[in-house]
Formats: sequence, structure tokens, C-alpha cells
Amino acid sequence: MSWLDQIRWDANGLVPAIAQDAATGRVLMLAWMNREALQQTQARGEAVYWSRSRQRLWHKGEESGHVQVVRDIRLDCDGDVVLLAVEQHGGIACHTGRESCFFSRLDEGRWKAVDPVLKDPAQIYGEGNGHAAAERGDASGDDVLVRLYATIAGRRGGDPEKSYVARLFAKGEDAILKKIGEEATELVMAAKDGVVDKIVYETADLWFHSLVALAQHGVTPQQVLAELERREGRSGLAEFAARGTGQSTPGSGGAG
Repeated sequence: MSWLDQIRWDANGLVPAIAQDAATGRVLMLAWMNREALQQTQARGEAVYWSRSRQRLWHKGEESGHVQVVRDIRLDCDGDVVLLAVEQHGGIACHTGRESCFFSRLDEGRWKAVDPVLKDPAQIYGEGNGHAAAERGDASGDDVLVRLYATIAGRRGGDPEKSYVARLFAKGEDAILKKIGEEATELVMAAKDGVVDKIVYETADLWFHSLVALAQHGVTPQQVLAELERREGRSGLAEFAARGTGQSTPGSGGAG
């Protein structure tokens, strides 16, 4: 039996792989590997993962240059989790330009981004070219939300004189929420007018500023999409009943 056969691969032939900084011990990211990815990682000494959405191997750093040199490979006691001790080139593992993907901390019931952006994702991947999503290796088909969120998150702490988003972050949460209120009102007015182009434009504005609010609290679009997926196929009335009265309007939660 080979060393690869001793791993408990899931039904899709995958195993979760945790990348940990070899020097500090900090957890940098979690991704997935199939047999070939793990075999290549062992052979080349650099982390190679499997992208579930793109169904292809993903060499970490192929776009950003932030490769992970593997110093040690370990398997947990159940044989179903791989741990990589890596030397992270560039000091950035996350597509948001941070050291670690685990940059959000639970603080008084809210997720808050507590790690600084070390480099603007737009400088790493280029403006709007989709490389940030590709570098994640596991983005959904709706990559534009992931790319846009990464750019927004990367503006946090930036120069307010050079970036509208940085200026919003600098003004604080009240300014962000005020913009969301304004954009929501403009969408309502556009919908009342019934002009399709205006509805599309105002919806884009509302979604954009909602992403700013998500980034303010360290909430990702994937978390919102996962919640929508949870509700998919579920009656909105059933969702409303499960929440209890007074929390939403009937039909607002599910798909029916």
C-alpha cells in the first residue's frame, strides 16, 4: 500500500489540506487536494491544490507569485486531513492581500477583520482581470462578486484621497450604512419608474455598497451565497415561520 492509499479520500477523491506557516505556526489557509495534487506537492516541494469549481490542478502562487514552499507534510490521526508546513513567499497567502485567510475574529457576536491588508489585490492580480478569484482556486461561477469583494477589502486602510472605498471605510460604519440606504431608495424609485437600465444600474450600486458593508465586518460573499443556497427550494413561508414573527416578511426567505 502506497502512502497515498493510506489517506481517507472523500467521495469525490479529495482531502482538505491546511497550510500552516512553518516558522510561526499560524494557519494560513485551507484548500483541497486530490491524489495528483498531493503527489505533485510532494514531488516539486511547492503546494499544489485542486480547484473544485474549475476542476483542475491549482499551483498556489501561479498568478500572484506567492508560492508556498513545503517544508513538511503531515496526516492527522484519522487519515482525512493533510497539514502542510510552508514557507509563504511574499508573506501573503490570502487573495485579499492578507497574511492569512483567517483574518476575521468573532467579537461580541460579529465578525471583524482584524488583520491588515499587506498589498492591494489590484496590485497583485491587476484591476478586474479575475486573477484573484483564480488564485483562490475555489471560486464559484459568480466570480465577479468574489473579485469585487477582494478589491474592496484591499482598499481598507488605503489612502482616502486616492480611493472612494478607502474614503468610505475611513468615515466609518454610519457613512457606509447611509450609502446603502440611499442606494436602496434609488433602486425603489427606479423600479417604480420601470426603466430596466436604471433598475440594473441602481441594483449594481446597492450590491456594491452592500459588499463594502460585508467587508467592514469581515463577512464574505460566499457566506451570503451559502445562506441563499441553504434556503433554495424551501418555502418562504416555512422560512418565515422558522424565524418567528416580526423578523421578516413572508416570502422573503425561501424560493417559494
